Amino acid sequence: MSKVYRVGIVGCGGIANGKHLPSLSKLANVELAAFCDIVPERAEEAAAKYGIDGAKVYADYREMLKEEKLDIVHVLTPNDSHAEISIAALEAGNHVMCEKPMAKSAADARKMVEAAKRTGKKLTIGYNNRFRPDSLHLKKLCVEGKLGHIYYAKAHAIRRRAVPTWGVFLDEEKQGGGPLIDIGTHALDLTLWMMDNYKPKVVLGTKYHELSQRENAANAWGPWDPKKFTVEDSAFGMIVMENGATVVLESSWALNSLEVDESKCSLSGTEAGADMKNGLRINGEEFGRLYTKEVDLGAGGVAFYEGKAENAADTEMRSWIEAVDKDLEPVVTPEQACVVSEILEAIYESARTGKAVYMN
Repeated sequence: MSKVYRVGIVGCGGIANGKHLPSLSKLANVELAAFCDIVPERAEEAAAKYGIDGAKVYADYREMLKEEKLDIVHVLTPNDSHAEISIAALEAGNHVMCEKPMAKSAADARKMVEAAKRTGKKLTIGYNNRFRPDSLHLKKLCVEGKLGHIYYAKAHAIRRRAVPTWGVFLDEEKQGGGPLIDIGTHALDLTLWMMDNYKPKVVLGTKYHELSQRENAANAWGPWDPKKFTVEDSAFGMIVMENGATVVLESSWALNSLEVDESKCSLSGTEAGADMKNGLRINGEEFGRLYTKEVDLGAGGVAFYEGKAENAADTEMRSWIEAVDKDLEPVVTPEQACVVSEILEAIYESARTGKAVYMN
């Protein structure tokens, strides 16, 4: 029988309750043993709903790591504390899943990679969109070479008016940025993973505050406070890879556009192209004619496990625990996630200086 893994949660807010805790609680070989949050009531509520009998609650992650005998720690806090807590958890002898983005800065992301190597513990980042049925199917096509050499791609993360007005999303000090680091990171991760290309050469970026300072603006989650909106409302980047491939990244929380897509990518290869904009579509040329195929992701495209249908979060958590249990490489490696952080930081730097950023 598989070992039962004791898991500690640091950060018991929206992402914990919306993704991690519901999916982890479905796994028979997981015990949710400790909960930590700077707001004790949040940790207490999470422990009462998802914790095992006797689950402990903490307000300081250091105390939790010192007192609890855990196997795995999930770091689900604002971006500025990802590296600090993840490194401490690794050094305390735990495997770590940290929510995306990997860290607020590329330097911190690199420190996390180094800590995982130094401690010999597994580290993964919560890029859950890799586990969607359309993503898994498209990745299989890419691995099998059905698209050929992918030399042009777009990473889509466009919202027309969906600015998150809760928590610290609008706080640049806590988050490191706005839609680029929040949802652009998902689209970029998905795109690079499909291309299996993690060697950027040069990055050019722009960012805007064109709509963020408007009073009483229409928004899916109610009007934002312009005084607290310290991050960009949209940002865009062009990345040229060492092999000459080009990636265009588009991200926004507020943009006057009807082309709204999030956590999706479009790929152009030598043998075929693909996009996720209206379901999964493959395009190419066959027998002297152009074709477009819509992939049926019905029953055959849904991930199944022991006869039960899974959503992307369930698949992500099961895959992660299996990687720990069977000593496998996680689907999302820290090295891959670190490159995403380096590119995002380069886009912000380019936008700040007005110059292209050449990567080492």
